[in-house]
Amino acid sequence: MDDSRVSRMIIKSKVASLGVDWELQEAVSGDAALEQALHWQPDFVTMDVNMPGLSGFDAAQRLRELYPQVAVVLLTANVQESSRERANLLGVHFVSKPVTEAAIEQVVRHFQAAA
Repeated sequence: MDDSRVSRMIIKSKVASLGVDWELQEAVSGDAALEQALHWQPDFVTMDVNMPGLSGFDAAQRLRELYPQVAVVLLTANVQESSRERANLLGVHFVSKPVTEAAIEQVVRHFQAAA
């Protein structure tokens, strides 16, 4: 989930380049992600923090309440220590942007370990 179309495209492309055979869905906001999750229960979620409407933190919290088993990675440029601490409190993994191959590899490794 990311409000940046470019970020979503890069994430999809890099995940596919790693040979991971996952069905990927996109959402443009926290609200849209939660609505989508009600119809398509995700196993893994990458989530930006700063988005219009529901923030990534709030969406992650609600998503974890709905589906405690879902693995969530906050993939964000919001790299302040307070953001890392909040991610830790929510029980979600934190990876800093930009969306690079190394960042996506870190995300995929986290998801594979969580599976």
